[in-house]
Amino acid sequence: MASWCVRSVRQSYSLLASPALKRAPLRLLCTATQQKNGSGSEEEAEKPEQNAAEKVLAEEKGKLEEQLKEMTEKYKRALADTENLRNRSQRMVEDAKLYGIQSFCKDLLEVADILEKATESVPKEEVTSQNPHLKNLYDGLVMTEVQIQKVFTKYGLVKLNPEGQKFDPYEHEALFHTPVEGKEPGTVAVVTKVGYKLHGRTLRPALVGVAKAP
Repeated sequence: MASWCVRSVRQSYSLLASPALKRAPLRLLCTATQQKNGSGSEEEAEKPEQNAAEKVLAEEKGKLEEQLKEMTEKYKRALADTENLRNRSQRMVEDAKLYGIQSFCKDLLEVADILEKATESVPKEEVTSQNPHLKNLYDGLVMTEVQIQKVFTKYGLVKLNPEGQKFDPYEHEALFHTPVEGKEPGTVAVVTKVGYKLHGRTLRPALVGVAKAP
């Protein structure tokens, strides 16, 4: 019995002293180290890939922002162009309403000129109650002339009689220049034909003679 116990102890000591058993912890330690180093290498390999992906995303973001900015600018320009077009169209419609009767007014001006000449040609000394027919005719012409001028004013047509005013090339047409006593040079001395303006725009310039220095 004692000899069996001694053999068992010797076998156990032999196992503990075995080189294979001594090398096992070293192998385990190397394996753990390799595993640790391997995981670190994987993390380091993932970092460049992650940085590359972030760079691509940043580039894509920059491109999208540029596209958004460009589209916003185009949208603003389109809105501005549309607003300008709307304003121009509205002005054209308003001008058409105001000046659409321009040709008609020009034709009526000839009638007004004839009435004015007719009243001016009648000798004032003969317009008396002793000559009732002429008086009635003259009064009718004057009333017609007054009424037509009221109609002109209603539709924005204003008479221009610039005698004594400063010559304005936008409203007057100079037929001649002549020295006139008592008239300042550059002023209208004679009006041979009155002018008209339609809503502030010269429809027909007044035909005038302008005073000049002697």
